[in-house]
Amino acid sequence: MKHLLVPALSVITIVAASCGGNTVNNENKNAIAVADSLVSTALADSTGAVLSEAEKAAGWQLLFNGHTLEGWRTYKNKPADSWVAEKGILHCLGNKTDKSDKRGNLITDKQFENFELTADWKLSPQGNSGIMYMVSEEFETPQLSGPEYQIIDDKNFPEKLEPWQKTGANYAMNPPLADAANPIGEWNTTKIIVNKGHVEHWLNGKKTADYELWTPEWKKHKEEGKWKDAKGYGMSKKGHIALQDHGSEIWFKNLKIREL
Repeated sequence: MKHLLVPALSVITIVAASCGGNTVNNENKNAIAVADSLVSTALADSTGAVLSEAEKAAGWQLLFNGHTLEGWRTYKNKPADSWVAEKGILHCLGNKTDKSDKRGNLITDKQFENFELTADWKLSPQGNSGIMYMVSEEFETPQLSGPEYQIIDDKNFPEKLEPWQKTGANYAMNPPLADAANPIGEWNTTKIIVNKGHVEHWLNGKKTADYELWTPEWKKHKEEGKWKDAKGYGMSKKGHIALQDHGSEIWFKNLKIREL
């Protein structure tokens, strides 16, 4: 990163020297502005986390700054060491044998109600993970409250998968409407929209789920499936975004959210 910053800092130094301590004229102000822009661009390039001016104007905000876990913590603040921030990527360190002590689901500090979320991710072979939303910390695990956008190796997972377990599904509720995942090892782009009970899942530009929370149909589906004994499942009107640590290695980047 240092070699990216040197030219911009040099411009600032030259401009400052040319001003001789006197009032900065418009030309020098422009040079300083250009230098500041170069510094900002260099920093953004080094972290991979940046919003365009159009995104900022549309109300988007970064969920991950690209270089630290600021804005995130483990569910119920459980001690864990499975998540690291590195070079613009939020990385869950996989471990096939350690499924408990030092592993933990990651959640946002902030809670969200109506929003559009986008994220890029790639998964390790035979991996399993997910993105949960409207998560409450009232329960033992986040999936007992927050619906889950399923992420899994559909082709090579070592166990037989039900349709509602496949990538892009509303996990344990709605099978994906399309098979849209890229091959394992390649990046995918996910979009989740939650707006006044209406939820959409998107994967690589294809819609994979479309459902309404809290309707009679939704309640019937819940009562007949995996969540029949999970009274809090899907009942939060507002909650955290959660990234699941299922013991698999997964990488996230460009995590952004826009409140609706």
